Amino acid sequence: MTEAHAACHCQTVRLHLRFTNGLHTARRCDCSMCRMRGAVVVSVPLDGLTIREGKDALSLYQFGTHVAEHYFCRHCGIYTHHRRRSNPNEYGINTACIEGVSPFDFPDVTVMDGRNHPQDGGGGISGYLSYRSKR
Repeated sequence: MTEAHAACHCQTVRLHLRFTNGLHTARRCDCSMCRMRGAVVVSVPLDGLTIREGKDALSLYQFGTHVAEHYFCRHCGIYTHHRRRSNPNEYGINTACIEGVSPFDFPDVTVMDGRNHPQDGGGGISGYLSYRSKR
């Protein structure tokens, strides 16, 4: 996959994505924010995300160091993307928002150690999540 469209649940926020490494960057994180939202994300470069519609509907949330920028639709509450703290030249995209993609398409997902963030001298891989369909 080199390009895709993505949207929030209510379809107000619509994105166009251009990938440099397809969906091969799929991962989760165990920082306080990611543990609570539980999204599987993939990366795109900053110039790989275009907001096609709904820019005015995006709400920004920041915490801790206020470096990462987490974006949500203010209407339906769905997290669509974030500018990464560990690499501010990339956005993390919620795979559940990408047309034709589900977080359950990834049977094994690497979980990054966000509790010990790379910018704070920690990081690396903290584990893996697996999904096995009963169907």
